[in-house]
Amino acid sequence: MTKADLINYISEKSGITRVKAETVVNTIFDSMVEALLRNDRIEIRGFGSFTNKAYDAYQGRNPRTGEVIHVPEKKLPFFKVGKELKEDINKG
Repeated sequence: MTKADLINYISEKSGITRVKAETVVNTIFDSMVEALLRNDRIEIRGFGSFTNKAYDAYQGRNPRTGEVIHVPEKKLPFFKVGKELKEDINKG
Protein backbone atom coordinates (compact mmCIF):
# COMPACT_ATOMS: atom_id res chain seq x y z
CA MET A 1 0.00 0.00 0.00
CA THR A 2 1.38 3.39 -0.97
CA LYS A 3 0.77 6.70 0.78
CA ALA A 4 -1.69 7.64 -1.99
CA ASP A 5 -3.55 4.33 -1.49
CA LEU A 6 -3.75 5.02 2.25
CA ILE A 7 -5.14 8.52 1.64
CA ASN A 8 -7.76 7.17 -0.77
CA TYR A 9 -8.73 4.39 1.67
CA ILE A 10 -9.16 6.81 4.57
CA SER A 11 -11.15 9.18 2.38
CA GLU A 12 -13.53 6.42 1.24
CA LYS A 13 -13.83 4.71 4.63
CA SER A 14 -14.53 7.88 6.63
CA GLY A 15 -16.49 9.82 4.03
CA ILE A 16 -14.19 12.84 4.08
CA THR A 17 -12.59 14.58 1.13
CA ARG A 18 -9.30 13.38 -0.25
CA VAL A 19 -7.68 16.69 0.74
CA LYS A 20 -8.75 16.27 4.38
CA ALA A 21 -7.59 12.65 4.38
CA GLU A 22 -4.22 13.75 3.00
CA THR A 23 -3.94 16.34 5.78
CA VAL A 24 -4.66 13.64 8.38
CA VAL A 25 -2.06 11.25 6.95
CA ASN A 26 0.60 13.96 6.61
CA THR A 27 -0.05 15.19 10.16
CA ILE A 28 0.36 11.67 11.56
CA PHE A 29 3.56 11.00 9.61
CA ASP A 30 5.02 14.42 10.44
CA SER A 31 4.34 13.94 14.15
CA MET A 32 5.98 10.49 14.04
CA VAL A 33 9.09 11.92 12.35
CA GLU A 34 9.26 14.73 14.91
CA ALA A 35 8.99 12.22 17.77
CA LEU A 36 11.83 10.10 16.34
CA LEU A 37 13.95 13.22 15.85
CA ARG A 38 13.46 13.93 19.59
CA ASN A 39 14.53 10.32 20.22
CA ASP A 40 11.07 9.49 21.61
CA ARG A 41 9.57 6.01 21.37
CA ILE A 42 6.33 5.63 19.38
CA GLU A 43 4.03 2.83 20.49
CA ILE A 44 0.82 1.95 18.68
CA ARG A 45 -0.94 -0.77 20.69
CA GLY A 46 -1.82 -3.81 18.61
CA PHE A 47 0.43 -2.66 15.75
CA GLY A 48 3.99 -2.14 16.95
CA SER A 49 6.57 0.37 18.12
CA PHE A 50 9.17 2.61 16.53
CA THR A 51 12.46 3.48 18.23
CA ASN A 52 15.85 4.80 17.23
CA LYS A 53 18.58 2.21 17.37
CA ALA A 54 22.17 3.41 17.84
CA TYR A 55 25.03 1.75 15.99
CA ASP A 56 28.67 2.26 16.98
CA ALA A 57 31.36 3.37 14.55
CA TYR A 58 33.35 0.60 12.89
CA GLN A 59 35.99 -0.10 10.27
CA GLY A 60 34.41 -1.25 7.02
CA ARG A 61 35.83 -2.29 3.69
CA ASN A 62 35.07 -0.99 0.22
CA PRO A 63 34.10 -4.20 -1.63
CA ARG A 64 35.32 -2.87 -4.99
CA THR A 65 38.80 -1.69 -3.95
CA GLY A 66 39.33 -3.51 -0.67
CA GLU A 67 40.22 -0.18 0.97
CA VAL A 68 39.52 0.06 4.71
CA ILE A 69 37.09 2.89 5.48
CA HIS A 70 35.79 4.39 8.71
CA VAL A 71 32.01 4.17 9.11
CA PRO A 72 30.80 6.73 11.67
CA GLU A 73 28.30 5.97 14.41
CA LYS A 74 24.68 6.40 13.40
CA LYS A 75 21.08 6.04 14.52
CA LEU A 76 18.43 4.33 12.44
CA PRO A 77 14.67 4.03 12.97
CA PHE A 78 13.68 0.51 14.03
CA PHE A 79 10.18 -1.03 13.93
CA LYS A 80 9.19 -3.89 16.23
CA VAL A 81 5.93 -5.59 15.30
CA GLY A 82 3.29 -5.92 18.03
CA LYS A 83 2.07 -9.24 19.36
CA GLU A 84 -1.50 -8.80 18.04
CA LEU A 85 -0.38 -7.90 14.53
CA LYS A 86 2.06 -10.81 14.45
CA GLU A 87 -0.71 -13.19 15.52
CA ASP A 88 -3.16 -11.77 12.95
CA ILE A 89 -0.66 -12.18 10.12
CA ASN A 90 0.12 -15.76 11.10
CA LYS A 91 -3.55 -16.88 11.26
CA GLY A 92 -4.09 -19.04 8.23
